[in-house]
Amino acid sequence: MPSIRLVLLGLLSACAFATATTVHAQTVTVSAPWVRATVAEQKSTGAFMKLQASTPVRLVEIRSSMAGVVELHEMAMDGDMMRMRAVSGLDLPAGKAVELKPGGYHVMLMDLRQPIKAGDTVPLTLVLEGRDKQRSMVEVKAIAQPMGAAGSMSGHMH
Repeated sequence: MPSIRLVLLGLLSACAFATATTVHAQTVTVSAPWVRATVAEQKSTGAFMKLQASTPVRLVEIRSSMAGVVELHEMAMDGDMMRMRAVSGLDLPAGKAVELKPGGYHVMLMDLRQPIKAGDTVPLTLVLEGRDKQRSMVEVKAIAQPMGAAGSMSGHMH
């Protein structure tokens, strides 16, 4: 039977871990999250939002139950050609807004499980990592906008 000291040490460690992971999530504000609606056979789309951290963190992963694959992508000029590529993460400096937008950094939702219609709510989970390597998650609900939409202030974070 474990000693009371080991049990207390385990509980304190669990509390410290929970506190550390919660801190990162509370330091990131998500505004204007939206997803581009799709047509019937389309298997991928983009998600966009503005992120602002009060302490430096790194966006290291995005998840969604609506897609088989979710990646953070960057659009950048390569010579005179615009190219899109997956990136492993995105630094969110303290106090500076970072925008995920068409033509720049954005989220790619691929292998969609169903079409996304304008007005649908798309759940996203942002995985953040602090300098201490502790990870936390922010749950986001993005509202799908029509194909021609350039962005919207609708949608909200939970």
